[in-house]
Amino acid sequence: MKKFIMISSALALGLGVAACDGPKENAMEDAGEQHAEAVNDKAEAMEDAGQITDAQEDAMTKKAEDKADAMEKAGEAADHANGN
Repeated sequence: MKKFIMISSALALGLGVAACDGPKENAMEDAGEQHAEAVNDKAEAMEDAGQITDAQEDAMTKKAEDKADAMEKAGEAADHANGN
């Protein structure tokens, strides 16, 4: 799962540069990705310790990634509202 997030982050960064994202979108995207990575790390540790199942780990990570995507979209909307 970590490889997936790292690859997703790299792709998002590359696409962000190519699309000339606005400052709010970039800030929201960065914050969302950092949060998703922290949740993924915590979920992996919990799964490794036997506290949750692999499916629960995946669900936690997906929820955090969905939240990160929503944050990015909110930042994009704010940039567009300000003419960026």
